[in-house]
Amino acid sequence: MKKIFILSFLIILQSTFAHSLIKVDITRGNLDPLPIAVSPLHVDPKSEISENIKVKELGDKISEVIENNFRATGLFNPLKKEAFVQKPDIAHLKPRFEDWRLIKAQALVTGKLLVKDDKLKIEFRLWDLTASKEMIALAFTTTPTNWRRVAHIISDKIYERLTGEEGYFDTRVIYVAESGPKDRRVKKLAIMDQDGANTKYLTLGNELVLTPRFNPANQLVTYLSYFRNLPRVYLLDIETGVQEVVGNFPGMTFAPRFSPDGKKIIMSFAKDGNSDIYTMDLETRVVERITDHSSIDTSPSYSPDGKYIAFNSDRSGLQQIYVMKSDGSNVKRVTFGKGLYGTPVWSPRGDLIAFTKVRKGRFYIGVMRVDGTGERLLTENYYQEAPSWSPNGRVLIFYRETKSDSKGKGHSAKLWSIDITGYNERKIKTETDASDPSWSSLLSK
Repeated sequence: MKKIFILSFLIILQSTFAHSLIKVDITRGNLDPLPIAVSPLHVDPKSEISENIKVKELGDKISEVIENNFRATGLFNPLKKEAFVQKPDIAHLKPRFEDWRLIKAQALVTGKLLVKDDKLKIEFRLWDLTASKEMIALAFTTTPTNWRRVAHIISDKIYERLTGEEGYFDTRVIYVAESGPKDRRVKKLAIMDQDGANTKYLTLGNELVLTPRFNPANQLVTYLSYFRNLPRVYLLDIETGVQEVVGNFPGMTFAPRFSPDGKKIIMSFAKDGNSDIYTMDLETRVVERITDHSSIDTSPSYSPDGKYIAFNSDRSGLQQIYVMKSDGSNVKRVTFGKGLYGTPVWSPRGDLIAFTKVRKGRFYIGVMRVDGTGERLLTENYYQEAPSWSPNGRVLIFYRETKSDSKGKGHSAKLWSIDITGYNERKIKTETDASDPSWSSLLSK
């Protein structure tokens, strides 16, 4: 796979770090989204004319991606361009703040682009319309084909400036693309931008693939595939397309995840009739047993500092979530609510654990503090599971199955996301049915 990269990044033009009157309250979901105006990028007159690059169209597409990113968060309300009264080139030099305030905008994004020597240079500015000040101004230089990636990076910078938290737009999601009837599903590995664009299929569908998981440290993926009906763990480098087999695990009960530093994978598989948790050092391929219990221990997930592991077990009689030190010591049960708990996943921020809960035939996606307190159920449905965190710990992506008709025949699996406040639940656009999503780290880090 061709590697994507930014040629030149973050040429700082000017930045105002004074305290802004604009503040987006990210703890309240989308109760009161911030009105923001995203002006179309204007084309620098010095741009070279090319049959292959439609510069004006490119500027419109970049501003559209930025606008869609903001809208998808539920924290921002992008205003309609029909209401804008100032031309993009003039607004980029210096807005007439009173004109933008008339349409109730509180923040304004302006920009221009220049195409020269087969390079694309994009400038953008963020304006605080309430304080009549420029908040940030940056420029990027890249190849014209990389325009969508730059739009995501710009979105991240604006999001960070307005919320105080890192963004999550310059990321990708890997998942299992599904097609065909339920009893003969074809499952391929697929990857896309977080907004559903640039879908690429990484396997042919000849073999069953399950539970792809991103390495937190890079663009390496581990996944489970059945080769001649035996589970096999693979590593796949997304950038180069190089794939290798980690090993064959005949008794595997849950596909592996990476440790925070990416040097180990943790997994569960049955050995001698008992399911326990194991780690493998990816350099030495040494396998270490972490739990040794007569009950079923599965679904392990590291804390972001690597010191703890969350997992689910039925050692109390019902499936519950436990936390232990990374060496397997000091095991503590953390869930005591009604229902069955599974698939714990530690937040990148380290403050929450996401989980799936089943009660009275309904499936819930929820979050709780790492000690099990503060449980909040975010969404309920007929069947849904496999939550995965955005790299800033603000959003969860998961998959949901729904019945195709009123008689319950057939089914459809789609990806959904929800803010950890419980607001802004939305379906993610995919070309096919989709399951088992995993969110990458920021590509621009």
